[in-house]
Amino acid sequence: MPKTIIVSNRLPTKVLRTPDGLSFQPSEGGLATGLGSIYRQDGNMWVGWPGLFVEDESEEGFVRTQLAEDSMAPVFLTEQEIHDYYEGFSNGTLWPMFHYFAQLPVFDEALWEAYVTVNQKFCQAVLAQAGPEDTIWVHDYQLLLLPQMLRAARPHSTIGFFLHIPFPSYELIRILPWRRELLEGMLGADLIGFHTFGYMRHFLSSVAQLLGLPNQHGRIETPTRSVLVDAFPMGIDYERYAQAAASEAAQAHVQEYRAALKDVRVILSIDRLDYTKGIAQRLRAFALLLQRYPELRGHVSLLMVVVPSRDQVAQYASLKEEIDELVGRINAQYRTISWNPVHYFYRAFPFDELAGLYRLAEVAMVTPMRDGMNLVAKEFVASKADQRGVLILSERAGAARELADALIVNPTDTGQLAEALHEALVMPDEEQEHRMSNMQALVKRYNVFAWSRLFMERLAYAKTQQLNLATASLTPALVKQVVAEYHEAERRLLLLDYDGTLAPFHTNPQRAQPDEELRLLLRALTDNPQNRVVIISGRDRATLTRWLGHLPLDFIAEHGVWLLTAGEDWQLFQELRNDWKRDILPVLELYVSRTAGSFIEEKDYSLVWHYRRADAELGAGRARELVSHLTFMASNTDLQVLEGNKVIEIKHVGINKGSAAARTVGNYHPDFILALGDDRTDEDTFGALPETAYTVKVGSAPRSLARFHVAGTPEVRSLLRSLL
Repeated sequence: MPKTIIVSNRLPTKVLRTPDGLSFQPSEGGLATGLGSIYRQDGNMWVGWPGLFVEDESEEGFVRTQLAEDSMAPVFLTEQEIHDYYEGFSNGTLWPMFHYFAQLPVFDEALWEAYVTVNQKFCQAVLAQAGPEDTIWVHDYQLLLLPQMLRAARPHSTIGFFLHIPFPSYELIRILPWRRELLEGMLGADLIGFHTFGYMRHFLSSVAQLLGLPNQHGRIETPTRSVLVDAFPMGIDYERYAQAAASEAAQAHVQEYRAALKDVRVILSIDRLDYTKGIAQRLRAFALLLQRYPELRGHVSLLMVVVPSRDQVAQYASLKEEIDELVGRINAQYRTISWNPVHYFYRAFPFDELAGLYRLAEVAMVTPMRDGMNLVAKEFVASKADQRGVLILSERAGAARELADALIVNPTDTGQLAEALHEALVMPDEEQEHRMSNMQALVKRYNVFAWSRLFMERLAYAKTQQLNLATASLTPALVKQVVAEYHEAERRLLLLDYDGTLAPFHTNPQRAQPDEELRLLLRALTDNPQNRVVIISGRDRATLTRWLGHLPLDFIAEHGVWLLTAGEDWQLFQELRNDWKRDILPVLELYVSRTAGSFIEEKDYSLVWHYRRADAELGAGRARELVSHLTFMASNTDLQVLEGNKVIEIKHVGINKGSAAARTVGNYHPDFILALGDDRTDEDTFGALPETAYTVKVGSAPRSLARFHVAGTPEVRSLLRSLL
């Protein structure tokens, strides 16, 4: 039976070295909770680093055996790899860049090479566990290259990828020297997930700008596959936190805290030590609150928990020093014999004590400078059984896209933070209950189990769509079959698109004229009296005549408006009018004025807006606007709006490459048909031909009416040469 392989940098169990030997400690993280029901099913597996480097083969064997009993497979890293790949590239380059701290990343080729090497090591570990039909779900920024590595080895596997941190804007990602490799690595997946639509939008923009790959409705068309991109906000185990907060153990802790604090009101801050969390800004805001509202002194305290993390790294050590100084300064300025403004704990708390803190606090201050999701906000909400309490949440945390009933703040605006604290402390009980009940309903419904289930369902859907709509690759064996049937046939019809098929695209369409190789190839094909070769193009008849009119070719120009049989004159497919252009042309001119690099091509009976030379993101956005505008104008007329490869064309309804191709087939009655084309306009041709025809999509070919696909123009020419 096909199985599911979960892959992440760390396993859900941490291996620790103690005086008595190695011990195994389960993780209580959200990912381990959400995926526990998946990887523990029969045959499934979790692949990842166990959290330490082993010293010899016997130790490695012991760890491997112990973890296998709990459906885990370790990836062993050397001490140098941990330093260079994890601390170096993952956390020294990607982490600050993806969190918008653009001045902090380290660009070191040696660290990048370590990152590539460890991703390859993970790839080999996964391949040792996964068969060709298995589903593989890769997680987070440490393994951005892994999906494509797996795809190269397992072309037909179902591969998902989820990023748990923000994805930055194009302007930031372009700073990375290895930006293309990272994007291409992620695109090895069939489904790529982010916490929010904003991160998804940044990714799609970066892929369009840096790789030139188009997308529509969250679907990216690569040269070989279709990749689905979507937003999946991660949740928590709601019931676990709700039950823990209501437990006797948590209540006992609350009573203990309350006895020490007496009737002082509590603002809670819980975070790992990190410059992305905005901890120092919170302290400054609390100090400003006490300054602006002196009546709160002696009545409210900030209970700040900072979990140690990487405090040997200079940036983190500096942050800890800053936090220590701020806590000391605030307490020194405002503390009294009976009241401490800030209760500061630099350590982790056990789960039941943490649940007690959530229950105790009236206000939770969750104000990161940037955060992928931030589950602390959701944990606080789930823990408030009496629905009393206020959540102050940074607008730059992914959770802010869901928890709209929190007090949403700009984490760098100290004054706004202080006022939000005051608003929270004076908020009426009725309003607290209303806001909290709304947030609890959302957090309860969209829990971590719903998140993992939804992702796996969408991954299966993405793969099914690929298989249902995919064309087959034109393999060497199939080429031999095409050639054999071609030679057996008496009457052969070749329908050949020009741009993107016979000739590569050019930023200036008038410079895409045929080269000598193409002219000789077409001459050789047309020299055979059994062949009828038709150039079927969206180009105007004058250009086609100028470029290829000296050859005994048939032509279908302007997507079927004009027809020419070799040796005869041009004929209209049917009588048409073109007075409609005077209304449409000013609209296209407006879009040219608004979109640098775009231009208009005017044909006899159609108008085309080109945007290949425009900024990729701007051009795509303007194209969507223009299609909407033109579609409205064309309603209740005999005009249609046609989207091609970086072009928008408006022309008559009912006249297209398909109708012209069908007429040619009907007049000629061939017993062999080969049709090649690269964009949406060629789909009409493919759809109009009999099932026995060899229809071939060129380039991005995941979804097409064609039976087969090839990569590009070189493969097209190779195929045509094989016929000779």
